[in-house]
Amino acid sequence: MLGKRIITALIGMAYTVYVINFGQWLYALTITFVAMVAWHEFQRMVAQQNIHCIYWLGMTSVLLVCSTAWLGNSYEALAILVGMILIALTQCIIFRPDCQITDAAFTVLGVCYIGVLFSHLILLRFYESTFGLSTTMDQGTAYLWIAFLGTWASDTFAFFVGSTFGKHKLCPLISPGKTIEGSLGGMFGSLLAVACFGWFIHLEWIHVVVLGLIVGVMAPVGDLVESAIKRFAKVKDSGTLLPGHGGVLDRFDSLLFVVPAVYYYVFVLLD
Repeated sequence: MLGKRIITALIGMAYTVYVINFGQWLYALTITFVAMVAWHEFQRMVAQQNIHCIYWLGMTSVLLVCSTAWLGNSYEALAILVGMILIALTQCIIFRPDCQITDAAFTVLGVCYIGVLFSHLILLRFYESTFGLSTTMDQGTAYLWIAFLGTWASDTFAFFVGSTFGKHKLCPLISPGKTIEGSLGGMFGSLLAVACFGWFIHLEWIHVVVLGLIVGVMAPVGDLVESAIKRFAKVKDSGTLLPGHGGVLDRFDSLLFVVPAVYYYVFVLLD
């Protein structure tokens, strides 16, 4: 099991480094594909509780929302979401009792959770800021690396600090293994990672601190949200696609909350 985890992690890291820095259309295509896999995992999880999402509608909506993040605009994305909501609710009338209101509600929830949040990984990567950074990489690429490196450091430090010093439970009803000490360690890890990368790209210290705190707070929140979904569905992992690591949602849960937070911080304060 450990060998599979290491091999999967090495392959994933190598591919991630390449597509973030050089991928362009391949990066957008990768994120869109990953989001569609995550939707598949989500609807399978909630199906364990006899909730049947409208599969084709969710899959199509996730595909279109991620596509508009790459090729479209916010108005088109909003139109897709509105259309998805109207179709989901209409199905409850036309196909009742085969389509219940809970099915429509979880379809909308899944598309917003997966499609909208995953689309921000594309939006941030191709964001063009007027705030100058002393780096040869694109502005959006640099900010995306802040999100990725900060999240990885947060998860790593939280695990080691929590397993070594953790005594006080953070959220026992959702994730009994997480501790307050581990969360503080994760916060330190995210600050350290963002500080190191921020020094490399010459980002002002005030933004380094704020972005480090944003990542340190949002990473465990994203993790806990997915844990709550899995606990609701009574499953251990979201899927089995990644040997030794579970499913796609298990690997991207923290980033789904970190990346939008970083994106809007950059959009509002660094544009």
